[in-house]
Amino acid sequence: MSQKTALVLGATGMVGMELVKLISAKKYYQTINLLTRRPINLSDQTINQQVIDFEQLEKYADLFQVQDVYICLGTTIKAAKTKEAFRKVDYEYVVEAAKLAKRGNIEKLLLITAAGADPKSRVFYSRVKGEVEETLKSMKLHSLHIFKPSLLLGDRKEFRLGEAVMGKASGILTKIMIGPLRPYRPIHAATVAAAMFKSAQTDQLGMHVYPSKEIERMGSS
Repeated sequence: MSQKTALVLGATGMVGMELVKLISAKKYYQTINLLTRRPINLSDQTINQQVIDFEQLEKYADLFQVQDVYICLGTTIKAAKTKEAFRKVDYEYVVEAAKLAKRGNIEKLLLITAAGADPKSRVFYSRVKGEVEETLKSMKLHSLHIFKPSLLLGDRKEFRLGEAVMGKASGILTKIMIGPLRPYRPIHAATVAAAMFKSAQTDQLGMHVYPSKEIERMGSS
């Protein structure tokens, strides 16, 4: 086991859960701090789990004094109920976490957004994802890794009709979504988690953006 430490935000989400399972099994980190909205049943002694109110994220600034910060936060407008509540989770909490990470002088920040993220998009979801990317890019972190997966496949606590339908059709879609459509092929959450962990083990400085095709390559190798 290395002497490195990590922090994961969004560990109750689909990618976050896969990520925690992976880095816990790999024994790469001496300590893994988790900030979650609800408790997770875990038995790993290296994990320090804190159930928090994300409105009070500043109170946990000391937990950001790690080498790697993984941000897997995200919701849907349906779950959030309003656009304002969605933006609070997918933009405000993410930016606040990035500020605390920078203050903690972290080595790497690894963030999940989405394929199609664009600050100029007419689609609210894609616009917010693009805005958070632009904000974090402007912060000039030592090493920023942005992962832009397409529709995620895997076990999710909340039911999402679109993902359920796409999950059943994923085999067919993988074959027919080629060329310009390839970036939008469904991708497994475990593949995204594996790609994030692989990036965390590199010494790359600066900003790195991974489209779904690259995530698939990294996470499957």
